[in-house]
Amino acid sequence: MLESAPMTERPTLVLASNSPRRKELIALGGWTFEVIVSNADESLLPGEGPAEYVRRLAEAKARASATRATESQIVVAADTSVVDGESILGKPADPSEAKRMLSQLRGRTHQVYTGIAALRVRDGLILTDVCVTDVPMRKYSDAEIDAYVASGDPLDKAGAYGIQNPQFQPVASMSGCYASVMGLPMCHVTRMLTQLDFLPRADVPANCQTFLKYACPVFADILKGTE
Repeated sequence: MLESAPMTERPTLVLASNSPRRKELIALGGWTFEVIVSNADESLLPGEGPAEYVRRLAEAKARASATRATESQIVVAADTSVVDGESILGKPADPSEAKRMLSQLRGRTHQVYTGIAALRVRDGLILTDVCVTDVPMRKYSDAEIDAYVASGDPLDKAGAYGIQNPQFQPVASMSGCYASVMGLPMCHVTRMLTQLDFLPRADVPANCQTFLKYACPVFADILKGTE
């Protein structure tokens, strides 16, 4: 599956995800890219913490997709988990589990962990990182939960919510990386790809803030490597 590239010319960048949200975000860098979906085992290992978990899965996805990439390509992969205290919340199995997760998160602050990996195929060099964002949820009602779950939107999302959903709008406020909560922290990705000598073709922070309608307070520190 190609994104904005001629079929006769494979782009340099590969996205190891078919997520519509991740495809929208990676496009903010101005790159053309190819999607090569990986099917990594997402089972949590015994004793594994959330940061180790998402980093390991991002790396596993990148390596799996790289087996079908060319030597000229760089593979970007990510994995996102919603973490509430000691609980790692994945995608709900059914509507009842979605309702339980949303009730658990209501009116409280939890964390979203997104692991990122960038793998340069020609020499196997891989860089990994983890972005952690505090997410304060508003005190939505039971009726709002029921309506949102009935829409079907929560069922393919970690923690049973999409931060960007215009009807539900689950988050009270944000002071961290909004894009990471959507699944791909673009300033982290830009920083990693720059280390691999693959520069963005657009102003990533400006495009990201315009796209998300969010004045990001952390992008400069992330790009400098201090966040």
